[in-house]
Formats: sequence, structure tokens, C-alpha cells
Amino acid sequence: MGASAAHLLTNYHSHTPYCDGRCDIGEFAATAEWLGFASYGVTPHSPLPLPSGCNMKRERVADFIAEMERLKRVYEGRLELYTGMEIDYIGDEWGPSDAYFASLPLDYRIGAVHFLRCDDGGYAEIDCSAESFKRIADNRFGGDIRRLVEKYFSAMLSMIERGGFDFAAHPDKISMNASAYSPGITGEKWYEDLVHAYYERIAAKGTMLEVNTKAFKGKGFLFPNIKWFAELKRLGIELTVNSDAHVPVLMQSGLAEAKELLKAAGYGHVMMLRGGAWCENPL
Repeated sequence: MGASAAHLLTNYHSHTPYCDGRCDIGEFAATAEWLGFASYGVTPHSPLPLPSGCNMKRERVADFIAEMERLKRVYEGRLELYTGMEIDYIGDEWGPSDAYFASLPLDYRIGAVHFLRCDDGGYAEIDCSAESFKRIADNRFGGDIRRLVEKYFSAMLSMIERGGFDFAAHPDKISMNASAYSPGITGEKWYEDLVHAYYERIAAKGTMLEVNTKAFKGKGFLFPNIKWFAELKRLGIELTVNSDAHVPVLMQSGLAEAKELLKAAGYGHVMMLRGGAWCENPL
């Protein structure tokens, strides 16, 4: 694909009722075709060995894959549909690198951290409302927000070291809840040093990240934070831009704005799936 080629509309992070989404896959596919998407991926939250109302049940995985295969045949030649999964990393005992996930006939895999082990030995979902996050930080991490943040980035780095995925989801999403808990935290030196070292290691591993636009229209957040875009470019980190939509009407929410911000930071392309392979999609 040459540098003069037109930018193609894509999205590789979305959720349906197989997990916590609210519209069936057929509605997403029909909307993507109507909007002119070149390719579109559906990525249920993976099964977990923990109680979770947001994650797909293991017994539904085969049904999800079969439904995606059926729709691929329906849309053949009109829209490239891809079967993905957002796989939770909760430690060495469960994550994208596990043999179970490698055995699934997926087109691509997303690595994500939504849960952290707490001081009481249990797990808590930290990708939650600001109010729930505050309760977790206060009651299950002793109010030590720095330790909670460090634990999040440590878990993300452990997942990245183990691999087994195509790109990492919303790589600094904790910034939103941490900022609500402690305003200005992302500008503190220890936080900036932590995130800088985090992205340097990601660059050294050659890991692709997503720019997640889900919270941009409502809360003004992109993940990674906009302030790091120029640094990501300097480090040579490849990016794909996704909306993390849970309803079809939001499948392109924030995508155009994020791409303009990436262009301003020096990016000339983002990554897309074309014919089943990752390639450059000029901005």
C-alpha cells in the first residue's frame, strides 16, 4: 500500500452480548458496511477463572466463532470481518499466552488488564466507575494510589513480556480513574517516569498498541494519553486505532479525532488488517 493511498476506515475492538455489549454481531456488521468500513473486528472479553458479569462464558466461545464464520460468508467481498478476543491477563496463571487461547481459531488477539490482585488476596476490576475505583483503592489497597498504579503497569508489562497477542488494549487506561481519585497524578514525576519506562520497554519488545477512543467524546481521554503520542512516535511504536464500541452507533466515535492528533504527533500511518495480515493504513 503506497503512501498516497486513501485512508481506510477500520475498527478491531468491539463488544456484543457474547460479553457486555448490547447489540448482536449482525447489527455491528451491517452498520460497519453502511458506514464504509474496510474491515471490522469483534472481540468479546475472554472467559475468566473468576466471577465476572462482563466476560464471555467458556461454553459460548464455539458459538461466537461459528457466528463470525457465518457472517464472514454473508459479507464476503463487501466487508472484511475478523474474529478476535480481548484476553484478560490476571497473572502467570491466566492470560493471552496460555495454550487454551492459542488453540482457538481466532484471527487476532488483544491483551488486556482489567483485574488486579488486591491486598486481601482476591481480585478486583479496576476498569470500572470512578466511584467503584475509589472504594477499591481505599478498601482493598489501603488508599495507596501509587502502589495501585504501579501494580497496574507491572501487570501490563508482565503480560507484554509473555506475549500471545497482536496488540495491547488501552495501555494506560488506569490514568482516567487514577486522575479522578488523585487529580494531577499523571503529571507527577514518579508517574511520568513510570510511564516513560513502560513505553520504552514496549518499544524494545516491538509490541503494537491500540489507541482506544471509547472515553474521548464523553470524558476527553484517549488511551494512551494524548501527551504521550509524540514519545510513542519517537520510540517507533506501531498503533491501531479502535473505538471499543459496545453499541454500533459508537463504532467510529473518536476515531477521526484520534487520527488527527496522531498526525500532529508525526504519525503517517496506523495499522490495519488486510487479507488477514497487519499492514500500514496511511493517515
